Amino acid sequence: MKKYKFSKQNMLFGLLLIAVLLLPFVTDALLGRGWVRIMDFAMLYIMLALGLNIVVGYAGLLDLGYIAFFAVGAYCYALAGSPHLAMAFPMLFPEGLHLSFWLVVPLAALLAGGFGVLLGAPTLRLRGDYLAIVTLGFGEIIRIFMNNLNAPVNLTNGPQGISRIDPISVAGVSLNATQEVFGITLPSVHLYFYLFLGFAALVVFVSHRLEKSRIGRAWMAIREDEIAAASMGINTRNLKLLAFAMGAMFGGVSGTLFAGFQGFVSPESFSLMESIMVLCMVVLGGMGNIYGVILGGLLLALLPEVLRHSVVPLQQAVFGKTLIDPESLRMLLFGTALIMVMLYRPAGLWPSRVRRRELASDETAS
Repeated sequence: MKKYKFSKQNMLFGLLLIAVLLLPFVTDALLGRGWVRIMDFAMLYIMLALGLNIVVGYAGLLDLGYIAFFAVGAYCYALAGSPHLAMAFPMLFPEGLHLSFWLVVPLAALLAGGFGVLLGAPTLRLRGDYLAIVTLGFGEIIRIFMNNLNAPVNLTNGPQGISRIDPISVAGVSLNATQEVFGITLPSVHLYFYLFLGFAALVVFVSHRLEKSRIGRAWMAIREDEIAAASMGINTRNLKLLAFAMGAMFGGVSGTLFAGFQGFVSPESFSLMESIMVLCMVVLGGMGNIYGVILGGLLLALLPEVLRHSVVPLQQAVFGKTLIDPESLRMLLFGTALIMVMLYRPAGLWPSRVRRRELASDETAS
């Protein structure tokens, strides 16, 4: 019986893998190539949400400035893979750096991790609302720095952003051009989808291993009761710093992928709304549950685009004209959906078993 169950799980996993690999082709054929690009961004959001899940879902530390680490990774690759340094500092970098993407990824992860520690160090004694305010301020400080570091030394090119960023290359093959693999033509957006899918799978693997490790259990103990965890000998200071650093590293890697994919970065891509959106993905999907966070990331990355493309035609068909601006209606429906989920599924759409038991015990006690 166990052998049959194991084989069935393998078969389901194989079918799921085949479906995911075929997804770009099916989406391209049915909805168009633009939707494949939207799916690429969904993969990036999933990686961001999984990184924030370490901080919020595992360690219980509310972070409203998480998008700052995304910005650090993006600008790291933008500076290392564009002509900007050659124009800003011609004496130091006459031809620019143009470092390999595979070299910049670990550097961006380490740099973002360092910023995570920098954020975590002064917030070790803060909790709840105070921690949220400080992290929110940190995120805004990073964005404002990116927006103003064009004088007196032009490091980030200010609000104009950095363009002409080198595309990502794998084994010397640029992902910005259509490639043919085993007789199958793969457009650029398909190639990026598979690259982002590979990185997302790696992030899921690391998150799963962390969750089952002693470190993961210590984070959860801190989340439940920091005083009790400290009394049991857990070094809460180091583990909270580690949570900030690990989450920031995932954000830095995602930012590097974003910069290589877009070919352009600017401060407006790293606003507070982006941090809130990533946090909503974690809360909506289910804090502390990897699969719930993935579900939340997919829903909140794809659903706004679905509403954006359907709101105007629907109003035209029903009323003969557009009564409500698509952006306003999209945010209204988005906010309403979040309120409904928080009312009827407070643990999220796919909560972890621990979180479900906690809420059930709280309701029983009340």
